[in-house]
Amino acid sequence: MSAFPDSDIGVQAVHREGLSSAALAALASGLSVLGLVTIWPAVATLWTLWTTDPTKSIGMAVPLVSLVLILRAWRTLGWRMEGTWWGMALLLPAMASTWLQRRAVLLMVLSPHWSTPLPPPSLVLLAYGSGVVLLFGGTRLFRAALFPVLLLLFANPVPHMFSLWVDLPLQAVSAHMARAFAADLGQHLAPDNLRLMFTPDFGMFIAPGCDGIRGSVTMGFIALIAGYVYRFRWYANALVVMGAILLGYVFNLARLCLLVLYYVAALHLPSLQNKAKGADYLIGGALFLLATLLLFAAIQRLREGPTVARAAALPDAGRLLERHSVKRTAQFAAMGALVLIAGAGLARTIAAQPTADTIADAMANRFPSQLGSYTLVRSWNETITTGQVVYLWAEYSPADGGTPVAIGVSPVFSWHDPLVCHTARGDSPLWQGQQTFVDGSAVAIGFNSALYSDGVTEYLEASTQCSGTSCGEFTTGRTHFGFVYSRPEPGSLLSGEPKRPIPVLVRVETVDGTMPAEAARQMLSRDLRAFLASVKLDELTRPYSR
Repeated sequence: MSAFPDSDIGVQAVHREGLSSAALAALASGLSVLGLVTIWPAVATLWTLWTTDPTKSIGMAVPLVSLVLILRAWRTLGWRMEGTWWGMALLLPAMASTWLQRRAVLLMVLSPHWSTPLPPPSLVLLAYGSGVVLLFGGTRLFRAALFPVLLLLFANPVPHMFSLWVDLPLQAVSAHMARAFAADLGQHLAPDNLRLMFTPDFGMFIAPGCDGIRGSVTMGFIALIAGYVYRFRWYANALVVMGAILLGYVFNLARLCLLVLYYVAALHLPSLQNKAKGADYLIGGALFLLATLLLFAAIQRLREGPTVARAAALPDAGRLLERHSVKRTAQFAAMGALVLIAGAGLARTIAAQPTADTIADAMANRFPSQLGSYTLVRSWNETITTGQVVYLWAEYSPADGGTPVAIGVSPVFSWHDPLVCHTARGDSPLWQGQQTFVDGSAVAIGFNSALYSDGVTEYLEASTQCSGTSCGEFTTGRTHFGFVYSRPEPGSLLSGEPKRPIPVLVRVETVDGTMPAEAARQMLSRDLRAFLASVKLDELTRPYSR
């Protein structure tokens, strides 16, 4: 007979009255998923990356896999609820950073080819994941789930610099090997290295992402996660991951060679020529399936060796009496309050977004016919491949017949550094720096400016951001590393409805391409200064910054 017969009865009574540990963990998990609204700008940025860049699409699975692995680790601890308020110390800065990103621009420029918002969205997601794990599970769960928490950093699986240093070189290598294989088969191809044209109108293009990078990254992630789940030693896991990446690339080369064979056969069977895209999918899918089977065969072989014993689930009875503690209730209440506040703010932001009708109305009356002594000459829209309007442009000419000036206003807010865009197209600035101009409201406005030359014309571009009644964009002096930022309107930082920063881009050019860079910069700056003195930028951008 037990010396303490009443203790078990008390524990069972609490167990009957309260939620089970698994139910509390499920409630915490659901609240954590809903809490993504607290970092919604970062989530929206990642979603755009996943759905517009095929090489980054695998990142869409990372948060889901991370959640499953965290729950798996939590289960081995018996759903132990040992939350700490240190989690809130990570959640609040993550929320504040995205709160600021909706109201201002802060870009870190690491090279002329690459800029990133600060903080990067994957880093915000990592801070959020770490925060909720600490808030509900405590340090014990954080240590047990360290790998799936850190996995959130790979929500952007292929950073831009990786594409520049790895993806594009692999693209050239893949195209060269496919071309060499076709040449060995006696095929004479067009001189374009990236285009394998078997006839003037029948061939394939080795585009970025067709070099096996997507398959290699996917295979690498599968191997990395399998190594964690089956608890491989670090060196075995490293070898499996590297082998999986290499396997993905090798099988992609096999795909290209098989496609070359298909195109050669299609030259003699014209009915196959309009089915080349489907053949590519079929060949690629079959090879990827084969590569995955080989990878899992290797993983299964490694599993047969000695494994590390898993931690046993901790007993549940010792913590049943703590379920309804004030601390636990306060942590759930604090997270719930953050979700409600952020959700309400997101709803107001969505409601304040310019609708298609609003943009259409603004486009119909977007630019006045006269700005001081400048007369509207023409207007046009700049769109992307999806058809979305990214800039509304207008060209104005002065009454004295001087240099015309073009001004563009973006109806959508995004992180944008014109210098990075030009560099991506191979345009290097002759000069870049900060300029200040006074607009028609007698307000000094900071512009991020750069001078370019295409061999025929020299043109000066100046960009700024307008938020509410204030405008300005600032850049640190840089050749490579530096920052581009805007100063948000102070009132918008405390309001529930942010004043969206509206990008403005002004351009003026000269057809004298032989003019020295410094002389061209001074002349074009004078033209720009004269034009902006007639423009009230806050009024021009007001229809878009509801």
